[in-house]
Amino acid sequence: MAKAASGTKKPAAKTTRKASAVKKPAATKKSLTTSAKKTPERVRPWVKSYPEGIKWDSKIDTTPVHEQILASCDRQGSKIALDFLGATTSYRDLGRRIRAFAGALQKHYGIKKGSRVALMMPNTPFYPVAYFGVLLAGGTVVNCNPLYTVPELSHILENAGAELLITLDLKVIYEKADTLCSDNLVDKMIVCHFPDALPLVKRTLFNLVKRGDLSDWASGQNASRITPFDELINQNITPKPVTIDPGKDVAVQQYTGGTTGIPKGAMLSHANIAANLSQIDFWGCGLFDPPSKTIAILPFFHIFAMTVCMNIPLAKGGGVVMLPRFDLKSALDMFARTGANVLPAIPTLSHALATSKNTDPKKLASLDVVISGGAALPNETRTAFAKVSDALLAEGYGLTECSPVVCCSALNLPGKPMSIGLPLPGTDIRFADIDHPNREVKQGERGELQVKGPQVMLGYYENKEATRDAFVDGWFRTGDVGYMDEEGYTFLVDRIKDLIICSGYNVYPRNIEEALYKHPAVDECNVIGVEDSYRGEAPVAFVKLNAGQSVTASELKSFLAEHISKIEIPRDIIFKDELPKTLVGKLSKKELRDEYAQMKEKNSEPV
Repeated sequence: MAKAASGTKKPAAKTTRKASAVKKPAATKKSLTTSAKKTPERVRPWVKSYPEGIKWDSKIDTTPVHEQILASCDRQGSKIALDFLGATTSYRDLGRRIRAFAGALQKHYGIKKGSRVALMMPNTPFYPVAYFGVLLAGGTVVNCNPLYTVPELSHILENAGAELLITLDLKVIYEKADTLCSDNLVDKMIVCHFPDALPLVKRTLFNLVKRGDLSDWASGQNASRITPFDELINQNITPKPVTIDPGKDVAVQQYTGGTTGIPKGAMLSHANIAANLSQIDFWGCGLFDPPSKTIAILPFFHIFAMTVCMNIPLAKGGGVVMLPRFDLKSALDMFARTGANVLPAIPTLSHALATSKNTDPKKLASLDVVISGGAALPNETRTAFAKVSDALLAEGYGLTECSPVVCCSALNLPGKPMSIGLPLPGTDIRFADIDHPNREVKQGERGELQVKGPQVMLGYYENKEATRDAFVDGWFRTGDVGYMDEEGYTFLVDRIKDLIICSGYNVYPRNIEEALYKHPAVDECNVIGVEDSYRGEAPVAFVKLNAGQSVTASELKSFLAEHISKIEIPRDIIFKDELPKTLVGKLSKKELRDEYAQMKEKNSEPV
């Protein structure tokens, strides 16, 4: 999650949650740790701006997340835990399947503490069963994006030393898994039969019309190394207890996006994962409690969705409504059918909902809160969203290495526009000099955001150098530039690596992007820095226009001159039909840098 959205409207009271009451976990010596002890020498100006009922030094629950989910399954019984395109799974059945899968992993695959198990599939009911089953068996989950290329997946599996891969029999995914298995990057696979996840009518239609989308893995060269998922569940094996050290044992080895280099495996302990769940639960003031329903459009293999779309709602006993991929019509129909009230989203998703002519505000009537993360949310998207929904739009911020949430705007009342909000309970932040990262700057001055808290990773797997570089004096270095105002609200300006130095001046791409978004013809934009013989570096803007709109580069530069300084005006403005995005939908600068370099190499003048 990297940036999320500040509130514009207060949600209607459609759920039973109370904004002023904070629910605390049961006080057991085993499950509670005071991860955030008071340190008088540390000034925390954000605490004075905390919503009523939330305390920074609340006791953080570090009970392993799979234990919390199983307790929720036993407590909720016949209530609906998962909804996948209309096919539902009760909490009782979810708990039974998690236990059965964990038992099978132990008996047939020898999964134990230290075993790495890779999951590669979109959002389906198989995912939480596999995820929590691996944790219950004592293993470590290695999330894999099924849209990654085979070389990218090969690096992750090889680096992690994964023993087992769990995937789907959909050809588009399975063929990659089959290649990985053939290359001996994993010894064995467990394959889930996709139609089993569908409601009866859709399952029948799929088998009749889309049977060709499925892989005939049983006749393939790796058939002897594969076991069907349902075969393991049906054995109903009781798992053996595993003693977990929450602070030391790794629950999830989450690989960073890799858009700027080779992906690194962030080791997130059971305590890291559970702590962030507890922190967000405190911050939500009951938001995820029953009868709340959370929409899971973002993929569970992404750290933001893993925590906010899956772990928290299931631990609290709310419902999780899944889509395997984003489709506007399907998403709107899902809101209308389920009455879901919580939507974790990335800005491009919110933008699509806010600006599509097909968005019917009536179908969004149940929505209380949108938690926006993954990238900076343009103010224009926030304004447009307010026209189609009364939901509060709350911007937050986090990183893979922080499990992931660090800061968030309040989830029950409007926050400051353009701010990522306040540090979560138990979380300390500071801003340090960019050139001297061990020197804290004064409040209000810009610097690198650094973090301490129970959600911060143990380190990068088998990468001592990267781990060492990621910390200074015990603070995790985010690489993000920002500042804190007098009330403790945090604002981000840009990434250190995205900072453009023009004639010795700092130019922040985000400032230029925000100015571009003010023009009515601009739909999406992304700004990068390029080499410049006179200024050292110069900004270049890539722009996608709204359908039916037109504007020239010269006209846009004239417009920008009214909103930003002369030195920030892009050297070139390049119009594109589509802007490249990462595999989870964030606008990507890496591809634009590569494209610009190729244009320069071919001596092509940007238009």
